Amino acid sequence: MSGIFLGWGLGGNDSANIFGTGVATGIVKYRTAIVLTAVFLVIGALLEGPKCMATVGELSRLIPIAAFGCTLAAGITMGVLTYLAIPASTSQAIIGAVMGASILSGSADFSKLYKIVSCWVLTPIGGIVIAFFLHRVLGYLLEKWVRSIRYRNLFFSAGIIAAGCYGAYSLGSNNVANVTGVYVGSGLLSAPMASLIGGLSIAGGVLTYSRKVMMTVGRRIVPLDPFSAFIAVLSEAVTLHIFTQIGVPVSSSQAIVGAVVGVGLVRDFRAVSFRMLAEIAIGWLSTPISAGLLAYLIIRAIT
Repeated sequence: MSGIFLGWGLGGNDSANIFGTGVATGIVKYRTAIVLTAVFLVIGALLEGPKCMATVGELSRLIPIAAFGCTLAAGITMGVLTYLAIPASTSQAIIGAVMGASILSGSADFSKLYKIVSCWVLTPIGGIVIAFFLHRVLGYLLEKWVRSIRYRNLFFSAGIIAAGCYGAYSLGSNNVANVTGVYVGSGLLSAPMASLIGGLSIAGGVLTYSRKVMMTVGRRIVPLDPFSAFIAVLSEAVTLHIFTQIGVPVSSSQAIVGAVVGVGLVRDFRAVSFRMLAEIAIGWLSTPISAGLLAYLIIRAIT
């Protein structure tokens, strides 16, 4: 149940990273966005979710009660940040919780943490670089080959929907390990079953509690036109899919924020809301610390 709760929080928070820009620009209706996100997220979790399970499961071999405490702590952390409408990293929440539990049990393996943290750092950078490159290249091709306003609008609409579906697939394949990976490591679940349970729980969060954070991502960082919204979502999806192949679950929040900033740098550097970015950065820094401390306290109280 704690894993399902964490998955619900992930869906409520991170689904905004998929269609938030499309909904905010009015190209995709909110209800359409959450249904598409839920469907493709589950598909991604089932097909490629096991690729990242080992990274979370092997960070520390947890007994079942410790795995429960970790997912509960991460779930509470994500629930609070979602209520505050702050895009946060479920990857950081669960890894922080696992390290808090590992410190308590004396089984922490910090050697494996370096790879994960380095990927966290590279995630927003990758989003910025990919978005900057795609905006320049596709913008040039669009300007050269598509002159009709009607066909451009059709391209924007179809592009945002296609990129959003790909982004949902990438989110499911990369982030489902954050939800149930600790249960694979503790021997409670097989990787395919963990992918199914995790994928369905994330989809539940998408369908019930995703509107607030969606507006934060879509409007408050930098105002986006339809083409920029398409580029942002596509860049985030590519970034997540790359890290899935590496086998490291990373933050879709960091990927989409990096992509939105990359688009903002192409259009107008002054349009980027650095105050909003500062608020999000505070959330990123506090997420693993809060989840780790909470996991430490929960496990200490119940064991």
